[in-house]
Amino acid sequence: MGRVIAINGSPRKNWNTATLLENALRGAESAGAKTELVHLYDLDYRGCTSCFACKLKDGKSYGICAMNDDLTPILERMAEADAFILGSPVYLGTATGEMRSFLERLVFPYLVYDREHSSLFPKKISTAFIYTMGADEKVAKEMGFDVQIRLTELVLKWIFGASETLLVTDTLQFDDYAKYVSSAVDPAEKAQRHREVFPEDCRKAHDLGMRIAQAGRQPSL
Repeated sequence: MGRVIAINGSPRKNWNTATLLENALRGAESAGAKTELVHLYDLDYRGCTSCFACKLKDGKSYGICAMNDDLTPILERMAEADAFILGSPVYLGTATGEMRSFLERLVFPYLVYDREHSSLFPKKISTAFIYTMGADEKVAKEMGFDVQIRLTELVLKWIFGASETLLVTDTLQFDDYAKYVSSAVDPAEKAQRHREVFPEDCRKAHDLGMRIAQAGRQPSL
């Protein structure tokens, strides 16, 4: 039934982003997929270094990232996957630095500098991106966070075929707000939302995982 890989771009392995990814993978498994969860903060790698080996005519690394580090085998498995799900908290209006570096390495080798805006990815697959953030939806929109989120979704569609986004807002950042300088936040309201709303967010993630596993590889256009 295919293979679905989830990439956790959060430094936390047991908090909001990771929990949502785990629920998404359970949804994929319910559709018969084999799954894998990768934690980027466990890996030693860098973002794109502009060596352009992946763009060199007749080069041995054409369409493939030439860098060799902990990310290399992950990228190889991503190329064989039938779907993937990315996840990241929102830091300063966009995904974490680890996730941005990962995206550079994942996307750029497949991007072709031609007039047709071609993609070298060998098939059409379903993808998704789960974002988490402590701010609420109103603040996210006022700050323009949705612009970067839409751009990333468009890039994923362009290179891989299909993509959808799940934005989970107003999340619980700390287990004990009393330990931190956070007077702008009402801890009781945060805790209540986490109890009442986050389970529904997890259900949405589960359904997302099921959908993209069922979609799997798309017919080539």
